[in-house]
Amino acid sequence: MTLVAAIRAELRAAADPERAPKMQAYMKSAMPFLGVSAPAVRAITSVARRAHRPADVDELRDAVVDLWDGAQYREERYAAQNLLRGALGRGDLSLLPLHRHMAVTGAWWDHVDEVARRIADLHDAHPMETGVAARGWSRSENLWLRRLAIISQLGRKDRLDTVLLEDVIEPALPEPEFFLRKAIGWALREHAKTDPAWVIAYVERNDARLSGLSRREALKNL
Repeated sequence: MTLVAAIRAELRAAADPERAPKMQAYMKSAMPFLGVSAPAVRAITSVARRAHRPADVDELRDAVVDLWDGAQYREERYAAQNLLRGALGRGDLSLLPLHRHMAVTGAWWDHVDEVARRIADLHDAHPMETGVAARGWSRSENLWLRRLAIISQLGRKDRLDTVLLEDVIEPALPEPEFFLRKAIGWALREHAKTDPAWVIAYVERNDARLSGLSRREALKNL
């Protein structure tokens, strides 16, 4: 049995038909759910990956694309993203188009926020290339690429590039879109854990342009 077949089989074996519609409603998803919890999806993916370990990044990419593009249930897409959490492929620039594809076709916060974790790894490994990509996304017509650009440095702590953060926030400042305003506040709030003085100064400089939501989120723990 292949990696993808194993994951699909185990997900269906763990399905909970009573829970599935509630999960779909909560996530406002057009794609149905099987009713498998996030921890269970991660466990299923981990076991299957160990049993059917991809030989290289190309094989990993093929499995992820198969699961993602061929998904009939949302948990299959969660599993595809979980496959990218492992050491194989982490920080691999060749996977950047795949991450972008997942953000655009996933087109919802849960998928995009997971993609952001992988972009943070890429920022560490390839800061110049991913800086160019993030700046481009921040000016895209696609809402989810813009959100991805803003939150793409979450978790980098003292490695965060504040110039890049300012650059990707800038195009979103006048936007009324909730998911952008929330992303701005989230990115600033997280960086405040590492450099509160910088965040306070940023908010003061941009006070007239920041939405109330972004400002409250940024200063929430200060």
